[in-house]
Amino acid sequence: MSSLIQDIRYAIRQLLKSPGFAITAILSLVCGIAATSAVFSVVWGVVMNPYPYAAPDRMVHFALGGATAGGYQNVQLTAPQWQQLRQLPAIEDSILLAFKRFTITGSDLPEDVQGTQMTSNASNFFGVPALIGRGLLPSDASDDRDPQPIVVLGYKFWQRRFNGDPAILGKTIQLDHQPYNVVGVAAKRFVWNDADVYLPLKTTAGADAYTVEARLKPGVSHHLAEQQMQPLLTQFEKDTPRNFGPKPGPLTIIGLNDQFMKAIGPSLALLFGAVLLLLAIGCGNVSILLLARGVAREHEFAVRAAIGASRARIVRQLLTEALLLSVTGAALGVLLAYRLLAGIIALLPEYSFPHEAAFAINLPVLSFSVAVALLTGIFFGLWPALRLSRPDVREAMQTGTRKVAGTVSGRALHSALIAGQIALTLLLLSAAGAAVQSFLKLAHTHLGYDPHNTMSLGIPLRDSYSTLTARSAYVELLRNKVAEIPGINMVAVSANATPPNNGLETPMELLGQPSSEDQKVRLNFVSEEYFPLLKISLLQGRLWTEAENHNANLVAVINETFAHKYFPKGDAIGHSIQVKALKDPPSFVTTQTGASGWLQIIGVTEDKLDDGMSNPVVPEVSIPYTLAMWGYTQFLVRTDGPPAAMIHTIGLQVASVDHDQQIGSTVRDLEHWISTQPEYAQGQLLSWLFAGFAVLALLLAAVGLYSVVSYTVSQRTNEFGIRMALGAPRGSVLELVVRSAITSVGTGVAVGILLTILLQKGLAHWATATNQTFAPLLYAIAILASVVLIASGIPARRATQIEPMEALRYE
Repeated sequence: MSSLIQDIRYAIRQLLKSPGFAITAILSLVCGIAATSAVFSVVWGVVMNPYPYAAPDRMVHFALGGATAGGYQNVQLTAPQWQQLRQLPAIEDSILLAFKRFTITGSDLPEDVQGTQMTSNASNFFGVPALIGRGLLPSDASDDRDPQPIVVLGYKFWQRRFNGDPAILGKTIQLDHQPYNVVGVAAKRFVWNDADVYLPLKTTAGADAYTVEARLKPGVSHHLAEQQMQPLLTQFEKDTPRNFGPKPGPLTIIGLNDQFMKAIGPSLALLFGAVLLLLAIGCGNVSILLLARGVAREHEFAVRAAIGASRARIVRQLLTEALLLSVTGAALGVLLAYRLLAGIIALLPEYSFPHEAAFAINLPVLSFSVAVALLTGIFFGLWPALRLSRPDVREAMQTGTRKVAGTVSGRALHSALIAGQIALTLLLLSAAGAAVQSFLKLAHTHLGYDPHNTMSLGIPLRDSYSTLTARSAYVELLRNKVAEIPGINMVAVSANATPPNNGLETPMELLGQPSSEDQKVRLNFVSEEYFPLLKISLLQGRLWTEAENHNANLVAVINETFAHKYFPKGDAIGHSIQVKALKDPPSFVTTQTGASGWLQIIGVTEDKLDDGMSNPVVPEVSIPYTLAMWGYTQFLVRTDGPPAAMIHTIGLQVASVDHDQQIGSTVRDLEHWISTQPEYAQGQLLSWLFAGFAVLALLLAAVGLYSVVSYTVSQRTNEFGIRMALGAPRGSVLELVVRSAITSVGTGVAVGILLTILLQKGLAHWATATNQTFAPLLYAIAILASVVLIASGIPARRATQIEPMEALRYE
């Protein structure tokens, strides 16, 4: 122990003697360790510990269909069917859920509250104790009586509405004018369904269908559970066909985190790979610095060996210095990781990771950082230590402090390290260029509509407006009242057509043409103001009028893709179509009498993005919203200025019509909504972080190259002096120094190009806009070449300023 303490003290003294070396080495490590720790904390939060629930790796939900069947359809079961499901050998436990909106009053505006109703075994199923109070109990809902009027508040709702008041327990809140006793507040990470309140669910023995969640028994695979469930679901489909749709696909069991991993997993893998490259470049930098400094200390090591120091003793001393650098770099890197993590979280796509995930520099992340520090210390310290621990005592004692050219092996080692740094830096620069190019192309995608100064407002419609006529009249009254507000240009009704994800997919048929099951369209329910508000161009025909909307006329406007696909001659106007969603509507849609008839096409509009930012536009049909009303509709509002400033005023205007009418909790500025789309947000995340990491890598590579060239110049001072004393021009000395650097750089560039080409298919997975072009690679080479010229040119120029007589004094 005493010798270890002695080594540490000596290492500290040595580093303090060379502050420039120590600071450069530590900063090189800080960059790599900070980035690695920050990205690892995100990986830990999303991949390794995303949920607070009991055995989340065995929690699943059930879906029908898949990507090849037009998307997933969640399985919904009746209470008796659920009881049968629970008896399967593969199922350990299961719950039913229902989702309901409530209105809470008590302030100047009614507030929209999202509620999740759960069966009485929910607390045991999730296994997360309440923050204060209790969760739902079996006694809160039983088969022989109505649920108890109790409620558990979500953590965010408790903070927002009640300022985190712990005295809320036992108090009563009004939901839809019904009193509910607050019995608990959910834990901070319990955010199932992002609900504001959780209530007991009383199931019925009828045909009402509920969402199902389950936990598989230990050791049960998804495939085995699917085999057990499929016969049961086949029978359920026969018993309650309305709950399963017209043509349900095969059963698919989806893990709790499967869809999130599919969405963001590849991006996290790329980012983690990028920071490991950055860390490797930083370690290479420190190895270069240690080797350069070690050669200057060869006389010291020779003296120590001459007086009896063993090779193991010298290796231990050098490793102690390396580990001291790495531990210091890790400590500072963790501090920087706190700030970097906040920036990464701000860029994460909102709907691409579990909202239960907690991102923090916690104990696992700190343990990872310590492990990285130790491994990097050994990695970059062991090689120089082994090489420098075997000095040629006689040669070192003879040369003393003379400036020598250095050994061939030493120069080769420096060249190899520089080449490796350059190759990895070029790879990072190419990846950053591909990410930025892809994101810029996505950001400039033609939307087909204008989202500027436009927002969507949710309008939950209560059961008090039960008939379709009453509901449509009420919606039109609200729309007119909102349109009266100064500063609002236009208001449109969009039941389900708010871009960039909109429409109800449904089969359709064309009058007079053979029908096919593959004929599907996206059906939008909108008012006539929808098209001018979003500035969607009318290409042919006309839009329906206010009177046609009021009377729920059977008219339709199709998009350009529909017209080109089914009417390539341009004669779509006047033809008729029929959509299945109006003949056999979903349970959440109430249709007008006669709505199932033939719709006459009266107009063709320009295409707009209707399935995200990168998927192709599909055939689309828009019809008057009065033909079919939803329980939840939306207003699109175009304003003179920032839309968010109008929300409170709109809320007051809506409440003036019905003091219980709330605005939906999700108010979306369309421009902001576009930026939260997974492909957009992930493109932004990758482009920003890859660009930042590439810049850091470029700086580290420049420092490494500068250090090597400076070291070469200092070690060859006498050689350059002799050359110039014998008549060599200064330009030839400059060429000699730069040529040696260019050789290493050229090797690194060649390896970097090869790596980039080999990995281009992987890069194209998330950077599809690059079309596998070499433009990012060429830009990266140009940037790297500029930095290389500067980093090697400065010390090379210094070599030409050596005075021959000054250099010869060392001989």
